[in-house]
Amino acid sequence: MVTYIDAASAPNRNTGVIRLHDAEAFDGMRRACQLTARCLDALAERVSPGVTTNEIDRFVYEFGRDHGALPATLNYRGYTKFTCTSINHVVCHGIPDDKPLREGDVVNIDVTFIVDGWHGDASRMYPVGQIKRAAERLMEVTYECLLRGIAAVKPGARTGAIGQAIQSYAEAERCSVVRDFCGHGVGRLFHDTPNILHYGRANEGPELREGMIFTIEPMINLGRPHVKVLSDGWTAVTRDRSLSAQYEHTVGVTATGCEVFTLSPAGLDRPGLPA
Repeated sequence: MVTYIDAASAPNRNTGVIRLHDAEAFDGMRRACQLTARCLDALAERVSPGVTTNEIDRFVYEFGRDHGALPATLNYRGYTKFTCTSINHVVCHGIPDDKPLREGDVVNIDVTFIVDGWHGDASRMYPVGQIKRAAERLMEVTYECLLRGIAAVKPGARTGAIGQAIQSYAEAERCSVVRDFCGHGVGRLFHDTPNILHYGRANEGPELREGMIFTIEPMINLGRPHVKVLSDGWTAVTRDRSLSAQYEHTVGVTATGCEVFTLSPAGLDRPGLPA
């Protein structure tokens, strides 16, 4: 049975209940999420051949520091970096290192800043120089999956409507949806209830109610959906080494639909793709 609770009266830990946030919380999320979006905007001109993901990681840290924000990933369950950088067949949780990006790579950069206790979580795909049409198409499909998932959010719908919208489009485009990872509740906690699956049926899952805040972050593969986690305990890759892509927004359920907190102020939500 699903339980909902006023977020202001809930303990600051994941208890398995779904928090319903008020207008003040939405204001806090706007501040955190917009800082994250501005950082992702600034990265668009910095991702290029020869740049290392450690350099990107350092930039994210310095951007947050200069704006009074903390990186949520640092020391989270032992993670040692400020962001996640997932290249080509890496599905998610790629660890920044000193290996340079190469012409033709695609990289997902996932940033979460904590501002006044609120978590702003978003990620985008970035092309490295000129990329192949297959990679560009995968990015286009994945971004459209995100938009269709967001369009399904409204009070009275169920979380399964989000998954169905994403899965039906991805599979019609001959791509696959990763099932091992999902979106999640977010707010004063980095990861909270409910889980947002990127596949499923419209009549499944908890009912969406005004005040819920969560991420939608579909991971779409050109090949099969299966993934494995490498020996570092974090890096998830496609088992068939096919390309993978991901876009992520944080949204809040409103009386009539939803608000996307992490929209790019510069219109760069889909960097490297045709407008």
